[in-house]
Amino acid sequence: MVLAAESKRLITAEQLCWWPGGPAHSFTLGPGLNWVCGGEQRGKSSLLQVLAGQRTPLSGRLNKPPMSCWAEHTVDPSLDHTTGQAWLAAQQARYPSWQRPLAAALSEALHLEEHLPKPFYMLSAGSRRKVGLLAAAASGADLVLLDTPYAALDLRSCRLLDELLSDAADSRTQIWVIADYALPAGLAGVTLAGVVDLGE
Repeated sequence: MVLAAESKRLITAEQLCWWPGGPAHSFTLGPGLNWVCGGEQRGKSSLLQVLAGQRTPLSGRLNKPPMSCWAEHTVDPSLDHTTGQAWLAAQQARYPSWQRPLAAALSEALHLEEHLPKPFYMLSAGSRRKVGLLAAAASGADLVLLDTPYAALDLRSCRLLDELLSDAADSRTQIWVIADYALPAGLAGVTLAGVVDLGE
């Protein structure tokens, strides 16, 4: 019965093509940590948009059960005049499974307390990304999508992200998907639930 319940949380693709001139791919993403890899202009970000329901595939079939999804981008210029505090409050209101203690712990671990009252345009690219990672981890969403999550992070934050993603790999309920050029060294020993290799 456990296997039957877990199968309802699988995302499967059959000969899915989502960008002009790109090849079709078939894959399965399940609870835990999943990795989308590939070189420049291979469709990594576009695939995350498809999984988030923000982009329509050109062909093939995507089988995705109803689920909550986190796919925010705090580097978006439209957020420039929004404070980190206000943005996080909006995220908390949006996700019923928001984990307040985890959000508070990550805010302290990532040294964000002094930055959250500021508008995003006053934050560095790394700090903006850290606010997004805090929200991703605390959201409690069924599907968490992260595009090149290590970009612009300092070494300490990278190590903390390694820990977060290693914990995510053990989840039996959430599907985490990271898209990056190569698997970060800190995740080398982590068991992946699924891999989508888009080639070089």
